Amino acid sequence: MERKSSRLDGVYASILARRGTQGRLRRLTIPTPETVDFSSNSYLSLSRDQDIWSAYLDRLQQSPANQGFSLGSGGSRLLDGNSAAAEALECTAAAFHGAPAGLLFNSGFEANTGLFGCAPQPGDVVVYDELIHASVHDGIRLSRARGISFAHNCVRGKSRTSLDHVLSELTQGQDGHRLRAGEINVFVAVESVYSMDGDLAPLADIVECVEERLPNGNGYIVVDEAHATGWLGERGRGLVCHLGLEDRVWARVHTFGKAMGCAGAIVLCSPTTRQYLINYARSFIYTTAMGYPTLAGIQTAYEYLESGRVEPRLAHLRSLIKHTHRLLTSICTRHQPPPRDVVLYTKEGVPESPIIPLFTAHARSLAEYLQRRGFMVRPIVAPTVPAGTDRVRLCLHAGNTMEEVQGLCKAIDEWVAEKLSESGEPSEKPSKL
Repeated sequence: MERKSSRLDGVYASILARRGTQGRLRRLTIPTPETVDFSSNSYLSLSRDQDIWSAYLDRLQQSPANQGFSLGSGGSRLLDGNSAAAEALECTAAAFHGAPAGLLFNSGFEANTGLFGCAPQPGDVVVYDELIHASVHDGIRLSRARGISFAHNCVRGKSRTSLDHVLSELTQGQDGHRLRAGEINVFVAVESVYSMDGDLAPLADIVECVEERLPNGNGYIVVDEAHATGWLGERGRGLVCHLGLEDRVWARVHTFGKAMGCAGAIVLCSPTTRQYLINYARSFIYTTAMGYPTLAGIQTAYEYLESGRVEPRLAHLRSLIKHTHRLLTSICTRHQPPPRDVVLYTKEGVPESPIIPLFTAHARSLAEYLQRRGFMVRPIVAPTVPAGTDRVRLCLHAGNTMEEVQGLCKAIDEWVAEKLSESGEPSEKPSKL
C-alpha cells in the first residue's frame, strides 16, 4: 500500500528543490572499486593493509570469552558496556600521545560535542578559530558558555579579529577583572590540521599568546587532532607531541576513522577531567559503547604505529605531497589561469599536509571531469566552506602511486586548458608533466 506524502514532505521537497537550483544539493554516492582514491581521509591507507588485517583477525581469534569478546558492547559504559579492553585501549592511547588519561567516544563529532557541551562552566568563554569543525560549534551551543571566533590562524597583529586582540578585549571588557583574576575560564579551540584548507595551526604561537594574555592559568587550549593523527609527528602522534606541547595543552581530541583506518575517538586530558566527562558528557553517557571488534581494530592500529613500521608509508606520503605540488604549480605557471578559475594555494612553499585544495569557481565541473577519468575527488562548496572559497579537495594517501598522481595532474591540466579555451583566454596546450 502506497503511503500518501504528508504536507511536511511537500515543505521538505520545496526546500530541497531550492537548494538544488543553487547547486548545493547533497547526495550519497558509492565509489566504484576501479576509481583512484584522492578523496577519502585514509591518509595512510591502513584500512586495507594485509598485515594489519592479519594482526586484527589474530587478535579477534585469540581473545578468550572472559575478556569480554562480543560483537557489540550491550550498553553504555556506565551500565553494561564497559570492558577491560576499553580501559586498556584508553591507557594505550594516552601513553602513546604522552597524556595522563583518556576517554573513548564513538566518534570525533561526539567527542567534541561531549567535551564542549559540558566543560565550560556558567560565565566561561570559548574562543575558537573561525574554521573550526561543525562539531565544536554544536558543542558550544549545548554549553553554558559564550562563543567568540577569531580569524583563521591569525594569532597576533593589528587585526581586530586576531586571537591576541580577542583575548585582550575580553580582559578589558565587562568581566575583565574576573578574567584577569582567573575566576572566568577561557577555552581556546583550534584544529591541528584544517580539513578543508590542509594548513597547520600555528600552535606554538597560540600557546604563547594564551599564556601571555591569561597568566593566571585560566586559559585552556583544546586541539582537535583529527586530521593529524597517524601521519603528523613521530610515528603519527600529532602536532602537540611534534611541538613538545603536551604539558601546555589542556585537552586533545584524536580520532581513529581517518589515517588510522578504524572508527571512534578519544579525548586526552587529566584523570580529573576524564572523571568529570564520565559524569557530565551527554554524548558519552547516553550512547551504546563500542564493541570489542572496534576496540580491537584501534588497538591493532596503535600497535602498528608504535612498532615504527609506518615510517616507509610516511616517507612515501611526504614524497607524494612534494611531487603533487610541483606538478600543480607547473600547470598554473604555464596556463596562468584567472584567479577565479584555479588558485592552487594561498601560501608559499610545499603544502603542509596531504590535503591540497584547488580553489575554483567551477569546483563541480572540475570534480566531474576528474571523476569521469577515474579519479575520485569531491567538490566542496558553500555552506560547507565560506562563500567564494569553493574548491576541489585533493587528499593524498600512502597507497597512491607516483603514476596515479601523474595521471591526476594530467587530467587537471587538460581541464584547465579546456576551461580557458571556452572562455576565450589564451592558454598553452597540455604538455607532458
